[in-house]
Amino acid sequence: MPVRTHRTVLRRAAAGGVAALTLALACACGPSSGGSGHAAGTPAAGPSGSASAGSASAGVDPSSSASTGDPTTTAGPTSGSPSGSPTGSTPTGSTPSGSAGTGGRTTPASPSADPAPATTAAAPRPAPDAPGTSIVYNTASSTTNGKTVALTFDDGPGPYTGQILDLLDQYHVKATFCEIGPQATANPALVKRIVADGHRLCDHTVHHPQPMHTLSLDKQTYEITAAKDMIVAAGGPGTQVSWFRAPGGDFSKANRQIAAQDGLRPLGWTVDTRDWARPGVDQILANAKSELKPGGIILMHDGGGDRSESVAALAQLLPWLVQQGYTFDFPAG
Repeated sequence: MPVRTHRTVLRRAAAGGVAALTLALACACGPSSGGSGHAAGTPAAGPSGSASAGSASAGVDPSSSASTGDPTTTAGPTSGSPSGSPTGSTPTGSTPSGSAGTGGRTTPASPSADPAPATTAAAPRPAPDAPGTSIVYNTASSTTNGKTVALTFDDGPGPYTGQILDLLDQYHVKATFCEIGPQATANPALVKRIVADGHRLCDHTVHHPQPMHTLSLDKQTYEITAAKDMIVAAGGPGTQVSWFRAPGGDFSKANRQIAAQDGLRPLGWTVDTRDWARPGVDQILANAKSELKPGGIILMHDGGGDRSESVAALAQLLPWLVQQGYTFDFPAG
C-alpha cells in the first residue's frame, strides 16, 4: 500500500476512535446541570440536605457541594430556603440533614424534631349534686352512733296509722311518716298526733304518680309543693315537713331539685320489707332481717290498703331490733 494511502487510513481510524471515546464518555456522565453533577429531573439538595422547592430540575444551592450520587440526600419536595423552613405550598416537616427519602416520600424526622404529641383533654367530671338534692340512705347518726336504724311508713295516714303509733309508743321509738297530701287532709287528727308524739313528716306527693319522672315539670312541682302544703295545713301551725320521697323511689334530677327548692331532702331506703305486697307476716320479717345493716332505713306502709300484716310484722320487728342492739334514729337531714 502506498505511504500516502496508509497515512490516510491511520488518520481516519484515529478520528473514529476519538469519536467513539467521546460518545462513551457522554453516555457515562450525562449532560451537565450547572456543574452540580445531578442527572436531569433529580431535585438538587439545599443547604440543609433537603431538596429545593420548585421544579425537579432546579439547580443546587450555590452554598452546597456538588452531588456525588450519595443516597442520603432527600428527594422529597421540601423547602430550599436557607433556614430549611417550608415555603409556598410545600409540605411541612422537611427532613433533617442526612436522612434518606425515596420517591418524594419524606423520611420521618428524628425524635428531637418531632412536634409535641397531641394531648386529649380529660373527660369532665360529673357535676356534683346541688346542695340538698342528694338522696338520703342512712340515719342521721350512722357515722357516729354505730348500730342505728330509721323506720319510715308510707302512703298514710290511714286506718292503720293509729295502731302503728301505739306500737311505736310502747317501745319508745320515733319514726318518719311519708304522707300523701289528700290523706293528710282527710286525717288531720292523725297528723297532729304524729307531730305531738315526736315523730317526723315526709312529703309523698299528692297522687302517688308512677313513674313520676315522666310528668311535666309543672306537674311534678305541683305534686311536691301541694302535698307539702296539705300536710302542713293538717298538722297545724309549726308543722315541719323535712323530706320528700318519690313514689316507688322514682327520683330524678328535676324532682330532687324541686324538693330541695321547697326545703325538702330526698329520702330513699335501704330495706324494702315489701309489706305493700302483703306477702305474709313471716316474709315481711324475713325481708327486714336479711337486708338490714347498721345505719339503714326500713320502708314499711301505714296506708294504701289493708296494712294488717304490716302492723303484725311491726309488733315482732320492734322487739327483735331492740334485742339486736339497735337504737332508733331519724334519717339524715
